[in-house]
Amino acid sequence: MLNHQQIQIECNEIFTPEQVLENRGKVAIFIDGSNLFYAALQLGIEIDYTKLLCRLTGGSRLLRSFFYTGVDRTNEKQQGFLLWMRRNGYRVISKDLVQLPDGSKKANLDVEIAVDMMALVGSYDTAVLVSGDGDLAYAVDAVSYRGVRVEVVSLRAMTSDSLINVSDRYIDLEQIKEDIQKTSKSPSYTYRPLSAIGLMDEHD
Repeated sequence: MLNHQQIQIECNEIFTPEQVLENRGKVAIFIDGSNLFYAALQLGIEIDYTKLLCRLTGGSRLLRSFFYTGVDRTNEKQQGFLLWMRRNGYRVISKDLVQLPDGSKKANLDVEIAVDMMALVGSYDTAVLVSGDGDLAYAVDAVSYRGVRVEVVSLRAMTSDSLINVSDRYIDLEQIKEDIQKTSKSPSYTYRPLSAIGLMDEHD
C-alpha cells in the first residue's frame, strides 16, 4: 500500500502544478487589506488590484472576493480607493479604526474574515486567504474539515507557521509579485491603512 508521501510523489510525476490546480471548483477570496499593504511595503511594490484578482482567481469560477480593512471616514483618498474596489470586483468589509493607548489606530477584522469563511462553506470549494495572521489558523482548520481547500497567500517573513501548516497550499507573495504589481499603465489609486497615512503623506 502506498503511503501519503509516495502518492504525492507519483502525482507530482504525472501532473503539472497547473493541472493539479485545475480542479479548484468555485473560489472565494478573503483579503486582509492591512496585512497585504504591509507585505507590499516590504516587497517595495504597489499592488494592482485588478491583476491581483485575476491572479488569485486563476481562471476558476469566482464566488466573491472580500477585502477587509479598517477605515478613517474623513480620509477622502481611502474612501475613493474603497469605492473603486467596490466597483471593480471586490466586496469591501470595513470597520472604523480604534485608537489604542499608545496613540496608534487599528482595526482587527480577524473575526469578520473567520465568520465569512465559515458562513459561506457549501457555496465555494476553494478559499484563497491573503493574510499571514496566525489567529486565522483555527478558522482555516475548521473550513478544511468541512471539505474546503484552503490556499494561503502572503509574504513568508510575515506569515505564521501555524497558518501554513493547516493550509492545503501556500503561495509566497515574493514569487508572484511580478504578476500583481502596479505599473505606469495601471489605474491610479492607492491603499494606505491609517497608521501609515501620516508617515507616507509627509513624503508625497
